[in-house]
Amino acid sequence: MRRRFAGKTVLVTGGAAGLGRCIALRFARAGAWVWALDRDAEAVSRFGEEARRLGLALDTALCDVADFEQCRAAVDEISGPSGGVDVLVNNAGISHRSAFRATDAAVLRRVIEVNLMGSIHMTHTALPGLIARRGLIIVLSSVAGIAPLIARTGYAASKHALHGFFGSLRTELRAEGVGVLMVCPSFIATGIERHALGPDGKPVGRKQEIVGRRTTPEVVADRIFRAAERDRRLLLPDAVARASYWMARLLPRLYEAIMVRKLRGELGEGG
Repeated sequence: MRRRFAGKTVLVTGGAAGLGRCIALRFARAGAWVWALDRDAEAVSRFGEEARRLGLALDTALCDVADFEQCRAAVDEISGPSGGVDVLVNNAGISHRSAFRATDAAVLRRVIEVNLMGSIHMTHTALPGLIARRGLIIVLSSVAGIAPLIARTGYAASKHALHGFFGSLRTELRAEGVGVLMVCPSFIATGIERHALGPDGKPVGRKQEIVGRRTTPEVVADRIFRAAERDRRLLLPDAVARASYWMARLLPRLYEAIMVRKLRGELGEGG
């Protein structure tokens, strides 16, 4: 059976810009009532105005997913009129780009707080409604969650941990009818890499080297929506993600050699 989202309540974290914005728009255009949460006040305001111009059932709100109390307050506000969340999209995340030896430990901690704990915070608060509605949890992992990625040790750790956590949670919720979809894209054309943290915690402010081509966020959002409809468990939405998934498992030494050759410049200071 396919899931249908018309009339459902969808919560998207990191939802005011980039991929999160495109995911929010895709569900809203399918008839869902969408809440896009983000910690960027300017982006929240701008996206809220855009949604009103488009006439979509889409609301925006400020929320830092690293703060559990903010997550709880946001879910309480959403659940008041709707009774709970049908679809939770854990999209909010940050990255870093620097060799481990040169990176301040506080940078790695911050990445894990947002990427891993942020998803845990939001899932914990939304879970009663998801269970009551036999809902769906969508988790934005990365190719870094299924294969090694040079100069992203903390980012890869946070994304690998998402698979361990949500794979285990899926087994706990199986009898409740709650689905879990893990999404592992490679490089998306959002410009977000300019905000990746450097070794000292300041934004790198430059484009990153990549393997293959960037996929547009609109394309990735549509593939996520279609995978959610089919109640998929894992989505590798682009060719680089699919190649990385299999090569890291079948030919790990070759995968590492290709990555080092392609992304060597990403090591930066200390590399």
